[in-house]
Amino acid sequence: MPKVFETYRGFVYPWMIDHVGHMNVQFYVGRFDEASWHFLARLGCGPAFLKENQRGFVGGEQQIEYKHEVTSGTLIHVTTELLEIKRKTVRYVHRMVNSETEQVVASMNLLAIYFDTEQRKSAELPQSVLDLGRAILEG
Repeated sequence: MPKVFETYRGFVYPWMIDHVGHMNVQFYVGRFDEASWHFLARLGCGPAFLKENQRGFVGGEQQIEYKHEVTSGTLIHVTTELLEIKRKTVRYVHRMVNSETEQVVASMNLLAIYFDTEQRKSAELPQSVLDLGRAILEG
């Protein structure tokens, strides 16, 4: 089983550019958020599952590193790697890549907490998600 998944693919439009000529930070975060949805779905926690079970994920810790400028017209993609899975949390890293040069332009480490949306507190991940996560980590 692969340890790294492509979770987003897109293009940097002129309206995403800020006053200094590169992609504004809100658009990095937006692409990483979209990648998270795809990654969590790979673990069995897609939007339909979460809605049906009154569950979600909340960010517990997030760190972004901007490595190289991204300008208008750049093709980008995001890969995601699972780093750790525990009873209630998933830790993973997104890497945003310039699709033409294969240069990593930004990365985001995230600790996501599985969340009961009715009780408004953390919840235990389903066993099937834990098993899949462990299989991914084992390769």
